Amino acid sequence: MSEKSEQRLSVFKTYKLYVGGKFPRSESGRVYEVQDHKGKWLANAPLSSRKDARDAVVAARKAFGGWAGATAYNRGQILYRVAEMLEGRKGQFVHEVAHAEGLSKNKAAEVVEAAIDRWVWYAGWTDKIAQIVGGANPVAGPYFNLSTPEPTGVVTVIAPQDSSFLGLVSVIAPVIATGNTAVVVASEKSPLPALSLGEVLATSDLPGGVVNILSGKAAEMGPHLASHQDVNAIDLTGAADGDLARDLEIAAADNLKRVLRPRTEDFAESPTTDRMTAFLETKTVWHPTGSLGASGSSY
Repeated sequence: MSEKSEQRLSVFKTYKLYVGGKFPRSESGRVYEVQDHKGKWLANAPLSSRKDARDAVVAARKAFGGWAGATAYNRGQILYRVAEMLEGRKGQFVHEVAHAEGLSKNKAAEVVEAAIDRWVWYAGWTDKIAQIVGGANPVAGPYFNLSTPEPTGVVTVIAPQDSSFLGLVSVIAPVIATGNTAVVVASEKSPLPALSLGEVLATSDLPGGVVNILSGKAAEMGPHLASHQDVNAIDLTGAADGDLARDLEIAAADNLKRVLRPRTEDFAESPTTDRMTAFLETKTVWHPTGSLGASGSSY
């Protein structure tokens, strides 16, 4: 048995993109080497192209109607299911995060557990955020005036570069919790936790196309996504280069995208509702009040 074990070949994992609920390689066939914090080779990751980015936007747009139209309670169930699946694969993510970020096993475990808890936190908000940002407005006249939040649409997310998993979850979860769909450009230097997250999402009842994960260079894909006419908003959190962030913000103005500018954040801190409200639109409806009964009293 021992001799047989010594002869066994290692099975290296092939990392792929996650687009439209499927796992394609980059259409360009390109890959790039991913190294750990010590410069040791870990894997070859797909180097996404402009075509991959366009395909991801098409998938996100196709999924948007069904995801936005789902009940908030159902979205919460699915986000909680993501947390359940991550809990079952915690060991894998601890290993990947430790190598990606140069953390000890114990510290990486804390990061992964915090990421799982973050999915649960946002799952609990899906059917509550409307009560925070919506409501009935007092108006002069015989009208009901009601404001309700609605998702913005397709959101491009430039994921954090240094927080390859907790930061990643912290920017994806609020986008989809509120009914948007996402095209995510993973951390260029540490994309493996993001690509593995795609495998979790594919088995978590999340409809294909709601989250699409690309690996590669934000400087290469970012301009095409920022100027894409079918992208409604962009989160520039991971655009650490000031010049890149500025250029993407300028490109985003072409079709009046919502833009969340990069800012200094500690993702280990407790989250707030800011990231959910950043990609919500407010719809206000006026409705005339009527009369009740012969007395003419109104409601």
